Amino acid sequence: MGCATKNAKVVAISLGSLQRLIALKAVPQSAVPLIISTMGDCINQGVDIQLRILQTLLSLITNFPAVHGQLLGDALLLCFRLQESRIAVVSSTAAATLRQLVMFVVDKVVDEDRKDELTSADKIEAVLPNGATTRLGPSSHDAYAVFEDLCLLANSEHPRFLKLESLRKTFALELIESVLTNYHDLFRKHAELLLLLQHHLCPLVHKSLSDRPNFPLTLRCTRVVFLLLKQFSLELKTESEVFLMLLIRIIGAESSDADPSESAQGHPTRPLWMRVLAMEIMRGLCSDAELMRNVWDRYDAEDGGSKVFTSLITALKRLITERPQLLGVCQQMFGVGVSTHPSSASTESVYGLDVGGVAGMVASAASATVSGVANMISTEAGLSVQGSAMKLQCIDQLDKADSPPIPEAYLYLLGVQCLVSLCEGFATFTAPLYNSIMVQKPRSAGEPVIRAPPALDLAKLPAEDPATRQLRAVHNMVESGWPALLAAISFLISTNLSDELFVDVLASYQALTTVSGMLGLTTPRDAFFTSLARMAIPTRVVSSIDTYMPLEPSTPRTAASAISESFGVTLPGTNSQPPGLSERNMACLKVLVASALFLAGSLGESWFDILEALQNADYVLTMKGARPPTNKRNTIGPGAPPSRSVSTSGSSPQLASSASGQPSQSPQSRHPLLTDLDPESLQHAIQRLFDASKNLDDDAFRFFVNALCKLSAEMIGMQSEGAELVAENESSEELASAAMLSPPVDSAHRRRVSGIHLPRTLRTGDFGVSKLGGVAMLNIHRLIYRSPDVAWDPVTVHLLSVVRHSHAPPTIRTQAARVLDDILVVVPRNISTTGELQPKVQRRVLDVLAQQVIPDSSVSSTTTVEIRRMGLETLHQILQSSGHTLVVGWETIFEMLGSVCKSAPAPSIATTPVASPSPLQELGRSRPPPLGYLNEKGYTSLVKIAFQSLTLVCDSLSSLSPEHLRLCITTLGQFGRQADTNIALTAAESLLWGVSDSIQAKRREEDKEPEYNALWMSLLLEVLGLCTDARPEVRVGAIQTLFRTLQLYGATLSLDTWDECIWKVTFPLLDSITASMRRSSAPAPQGEPPVAAVVVPDLQWDESKILALQSIGSIFHDFLTTKIMLLDSFTKAWEVFVGHIKDSWLHDNRTITAPALRCLEKAIRSCSATEQLKVRTGEALEIAWRACDEMGGVVLEQGPSSPSGKTSGTGDPDVKPLTQESLMAYVDMIRCTRSVGRQLEDREWTLERLTRLMTILKGVLTYPSSPDFRPDIDALSPVQSVVMEAVDSIELSAPGVASLVLRDLSEYATLPFLAAFDIPAAAPSATSRAGRTGPSRVTYIALSKKAMPQLVELFLRFKDDAAIYGDGTVEALFAAYSIPIKMKYECPAPSKFGKDQPLWKTATTSFLRIIKECGLHVRKLQSDISADRIEGIWRQVVDTFRGGILADCSAAEHFSLDVQEEEENFDLSLVASLEIDVVPYLGDPSVPDYIISQLARVLQHGSQLRASEDDLPPSPTSLPDEPVPTGKAAEDRPSKELGKLEWFGDGSIGMGTTAPGRFLPRERFSYWCFDLLFLICSDTSQDQIPSRKRIAALSLPSLLERCRMTLVGYIADESLRGNLPFPRAREEELLYVLRKLLALKLWPGTLWAALSDSPSTYAVEQPHVDQSLPPSELIADAVKRSTKAHLFHFYPILCEIVAVPRKTPTAWVMSSAPRTASSPREATASDARNSMSLADVAKGAASEGHAVELDARALVKECLKEVGRELGVGH
Repeated sequence: MGCATKNAKVVAISLGSLQRLIALKAVPQSAVPLIISTMGDCINQGVDIQLRILQTLLSLITNFPAVHGQLLGDALLLCFRLQESRIAVVSSTAAATLRQLVMFVVDKVVDEDRKDELTSADKIEAVLPNGATTRLGPSSHDAYAVFEDLCLLANSEHPRFLKLESLRKTFALELIESVLTNYHDLFRKHAELLLLLQHHLCPLVHKSLSDRPNFPLTLRCTRVVFLLLKQFSLELKTESEVFLMLLIRIIGAESSDADPSESAQGHPTRPLWMRVLAMEIMRGLCSDAELMRNVWDRYDAEDGGSKVFTSLITALKRLITERPQLLGVCQQMFGVGVSTHPSSASTESVYGLDVGGVAGMVASAASATVSGVANMISTEAGLSVQGSAMKLQCIDQLDKADSPPIPEAYLYLLGVQCLVSLCEGFATFTAPLYNSIMVQKPRSAGEPVIRAPPALDLAKLPAEDPATRQLRAVHNMVESGWPALLAAISFLISTNLSDELFVDVLASYQALTTVSGMLGLTTPRDAFFTSLARMAIPTRVVSSIDTYMPLEPSTPRTAASAISESFGVTLPGTNSQPPGLSERNMACLKVLVASALFLAGSLGESWFDILEALQNADYVLTMKGARPPTNKRNTIGPGAPPSRSVSTSGSSPQLASSASGQPSQSPQSRHPLLTDLDPESLQHAIQRLFDASKNLDDDAFRFFVNALCKLSAEMIGMQSEGAELVAENESSEELASAAMLSPPVDSAHRRRVSGIHLPRTLRTGDFGVSKLGGVAMLNIHRLIYRSPDVAWDPVTVHLLSVVRHSHAPPTIRTQAARVLDDILVVVPRNISTTGELQPKVQRRVLDVLAQQVIPDSSVSSTTTVEIRRMGLETLHQILQSSGHTLVVGWETIFEMLGSVCKSAPAPSIATTPVASPSPLQELGRSRPPPLGYLNEKGYTSLVKIAFQSLTLVCDSLSSLSPEHLRLCITTLGQFGRQADTNIALTAAESLLWGVSDSIQAKRREEDKEPEYNALWMSLLLEVLGLCTDARPEVRVGAIQTLFRTLQLYGATLSLDTWDECIWKVTFPLLDSITASMRRSSAPAPQGEPPVAAVVVPDLQWDESKILALQSIGSIFHDFLTTKIMLLDSFTKAWEVFVGHIKDSWLHDNRTITAPALRCLEKAIRSCSATEQLKVRTGEALEIAWRACDEMGGVVLEQGPSSPSGKTSGTGDPDVKPLTQESLMAYVDMIRCTRSVGRQLEDREWTLERLTRLMTILKGVLTYPSSPDFRPDIDALSPVQSVVMEAVDSIELSAPGVASLVLRDLSEYATLPFLAAFDIPAAAPSATSRAGRTGPSRVTYIALSKKAMPQLVELFLRFKDDAAIYGDGTVEALFAAYSIPIKMKYECPAPSKFGKDQPLWKTATTSFLRIIKECGLHVRKLQSDISADRIEGIWRQVVDTFRGGILADCSAAEHFSLDVQEEEENFDLSLVASLEIDVVPYLGDPSVPDYIISQLARVLQHGSQLRASEDDLPPSPTSLPDEPVPTGKAAEDRPSKELGKLEWFGDGSIGMGTTAPGRFLPRERFSYWCFDLLFLICSDTSQDQIPSRKRIAALSLPSLLERCRMTLVGYIADESLRGNLPFPRAREEELLYVLRKLLALKLWPGTLWAALSDSPSTYAVEQPHVDQSLPPSELIADAVKRSTKAHLFHFYPILCEIVAVPRKTPTAWVMSSAPRTASSPREATASDARNSMSLADVAKGAASEGHAVELDARALVKECLKEVGRELGVGH
């Protein structure tokens, strides 16, 4: 009622209420018609009401499923009417509601079928399109009626169920598509619905597609067709065929070769969008692999079928290839670095693939080759998903009234995707089935896992099995369609595809190849492999590699290329980039390898072509152009863009197409097919293919190996034809160049298409041979355990045929030999059983090896020699790794080894090569490196490597029988005489020794002893023959072997055998070596200068003789007491032995001398002191000493008298300078002789012999001519050490021995100062050590440092022995010390690196230690010592002190003050020693006067503070520049000082000067000397009074003269200087003299004795005063006897000083006089008399005192008063 009001608001409210009631199911079923009719009445109301009607209708129909028939039709009619509304929202809502309602109607059929509750009464009869009738359920009938009306309406016919006049065809088709999309299963169950499809829908759609194209309608028709084909192709077989063919025609509508019948019908060319729609649904169909197989079964499998699938493949191929200019050309597929100029493509396909050339099998594909269009193709064109696809595919654009803009290339992208889907469909179906049938099939027990299965044999599979039928379908589809597929895909892959599409196409290639292989389709599989190979390795790249090598002689050079090289320009068509494979080439290669690997078990005869392709790939990848450089631009022609070469960084190059525009993919997101595309990875992949040969069964493996051998044989045969004209003995380089320069023959030219450049393979080797070796190594088990015809025969026969092919290139032959040898080495190592198989395999290996090693004829070439050498190396390795397992073939082995030996004379000395490294270094446990040629050609290398094998045989001698051992010794002898030094050396040194050891081991068995004894003796003779070989190494080895054998087995030899060995082996050996050595070092004839070739053998002979001597010495050492000394001929043998040593000392090079002496020393040490051998030992030692004596004569003859090293007139001019090492060895030998002699006789040598020994030792120490002096400053040189040890070891108890040693040691101490010498710089000689620089001077400093303290110890030990005083030994001792003491600072430095005490200090300390004891013992032993000796001793003592006191110390002025003070304090010890150790004994009557006077003069000189002139009168005017003379000049000068005292009291004053004068250094030391001079003249010491009086009398003149000089100098200068003060030193000196004179108290009569003619006579007692003298003389005589006579002597001078008008010098002194209360600072007369020096105070001379200022005048006054008191006129 509300709806009937027509009031919009009321109607809306009413409809809303109705809707809620319906939803709540509150409306009875009976009210439904009323509601529908009511809504029909309101349908013309406003939009809101119309929308509410639609909502209510939807709710009503869905909530009341029982609405059927006309009532349902009325409801649907309402929706259809609203759908036609012009109001968009109403129309679209109605359309949506209609879809839902139609879906609901059909969905009710599903429920009805599921419930299956209808009776026949409930069903409604319906007339089917074919005229038949059937009964349907209500829902089924509704659905049938609605779908039928939709089909009729779509075809512009009147509906039968719906009361509609018309309906938009597009909307009707959309509703139909929706129903079919969701309920295709329901349609297949209901025949009536299928009939509707067949009778209404299919004709409708076919008609629409055939009429004039209308985009919205065609789009929807196409979508319906897709559904029909996808879901009902089985039920609508004919219709599907029609639709498929229609689609195929649409696809091919624009083909250049379109169907003529279609053209005849006048069909206009279909628009692009229609072809695109057809291709889009075709893409969906192609992706359904099962549908495609069904299409084949239904339409193509039968003979009379319409060949839908075949037509589809052909159409796709035509579509893909119809516009090549749009797809572009991928330059990458040409490779990198090759010319792509159009002119170069005249004989090839533009794409470089030549698809039509696949052996005649691709007839239908040949039409796909597009040629002659190179100029039309732009590299800018291309295909990519991003650039060519539509964002929304065309078939989904339902909202468009007109076709959208479609990229030009989109159609071809769809074609590519269709092809890819088809190929993927084949693979995804076939591969799992193949895997389950062939790989994972059940296996019987013990059957191995199948890793390389064969192809499927469909005939053996169950025929009725669905899988078998499907496989057969795929088999037939591929078999039928492969030419077109290959043509299309091979064309596509050469176009400018994006990486993504390229990967898809390449994957399709792989899929087709593997599917063909899995299904046993040999022809297509081979065709795909061939095509892949041509894309992977473009022939143009292979041929370009040759022309890229500019340095190769065979490369043709044009004028243009020469110009481009000269000017650095790039001409069009030329390339500067190395030829190589691009990334896409490499991807194709990767797929080729992967496919071959997958199909390895089924390739059979096809292996040959695959292997040939891999050979070409390997050739390209391993050449220079294999790795394109990064970021290089490649000019392909004028103005061409950058080429897409492979970037080594791995990123994808961008397409040049402007339409693509996609960015480069990052390496992380790249497809697996585009990864690992570098040459290394590809080579690894190729290698994995060969590695997979181990997975093949025997039959497949036989095919594989035969193909590899055939490839290798063809390549080598082709190369051999070009090399036959080349001489066989030419080197491989010559052969290579000949092959390059000779014109290629036909076969070579034919094979060049496969890409191998002959000269290159001559250097790199043959691919087939190389890979054959690897395959063999992986299949060692086949070689051993399978029948020989499976693997062993093909491999070894082929390799041997190459090896023995005399015309094959040398490099190939050596390569084949290397591969063969590797196999032969490994096979014996892998035999795990020891049964019958082991000897068979071993025999097989050795027989093959013998064919390689033993030549066919005597004709030899470098290649043949090299191959034989490699074979011998292999034998060596077999022996090394498997020799212990060999059970057969020893004869063959020795035959092979013997085949390389030939008799060769030993090389002469002059041509002996420098020694090669020891073969012991060349023989390692691992495979030894191939041995290169030395200067000799031919057999040298063969001998070397064969000898290594012989060495291994000698390592396992225990397994050889006596016959084999004899053969081994014979062979060793042959090798020992070969020209190769190393081999001869090893044979002589190590192998013969090993054989000897083995023989001796077997000799211990009694029954075999005679046989093995004979073997051993013959072996010794063989070794002895080699001991005098001209080659040093061989000599050394033989000598070592000989003597090691004797040493090892000497203990078991009888005395007779020993006698024979010594006289027939050892000494003859020495004689022959010496003779040869002398010959080699003889001067060149006719005065020719010696050449280096003579010097080297000279040294080598020296080494041989050293070894012989050392060996003989060892024999003597080891067997002297046990064997040799027991021989009757021992003494004679010893003489001969020692004679050889002496001869070596006299005549040999010095490299021999030291070892020779060491050998003798070693033998001497072995001498036994047992009773039974004592006599013989004594004889031996005597012989040895005589030899030592004679050899010492050589040293002495070349002693210091001839420092140049030339001998004196009596010497032997042939004696060479002795080295330090020789001298050391000589001294050690003497020591050894002495020590053994002392053990024997328990006593020291005689003095005579010891004297000779010391003479020899001194000669050794001072030997001046050694070429190799050692440093001897910080430490003793080795020679000095051994000499000192020899001296130390002498027993000194015998008379005269101590003196002998002391004298010699004293002389040693003087050597640094008397015998040191510079070493002359000499040119390096053969005997000197190269590169080593010795000292420049022999100093003997260390020797002196050691000898000086040692002398003290020895003296103290023998100080009580009068002999050392009486024979001049002590004098020599002091003389030795005096030299460094006198030289003082001029002594050489005591050390180079350390801080040793200076030599003069060492000498001083040692000297003073001896002096301390000397005086006492001289006095004690006076009766046993001659007067001359005593005089000599004291003279030398005084002389030594003089040297120390008067030494030049000016150098010390540059020291620091602390050091200067230390030095002065050290010298104080000299003064102290004089006072304590000399003066008390110097006054003995046995000491002459001049010695005492000399001492006083020494002290006088030592006390001087200023330099003076001795020879001038003692005037202060003389200031000499010269130092005080020392040494012998001073000693011999007549004493003028004594003469000056003839005038008592001389007061003459000379001329003065104002010059300050030159003060001497070391003022304190001068005062110490002055003090001592005063002391020895005074009466202070009260012991030994007569002796002291004598000394005082003889010393007083020197004291008085010293004082006079000071006093007179002051007076003379003072008058000139006026008020100019004196220097401090002179003032102090004046006061010192005056104080000392005042304090001096002489012995009574001392001055009188001093002035007499014989002071010594009157020193103790003077004659009485002659009373008859005049008074003045009487007073004078009496005064001279006074204790103060010295003051009287200076009286005139003192008076002069007192009379000086100016103030006299003053000084502060200490006074021991009591203090006075008045003027404590002014000196009193008591202070003057009691003044002390600071030294006195320091010594503690006074317990107390005080400082006073004392002046000279006061002191003089006191002196004058003292004179007065002496005269009795004073207090």
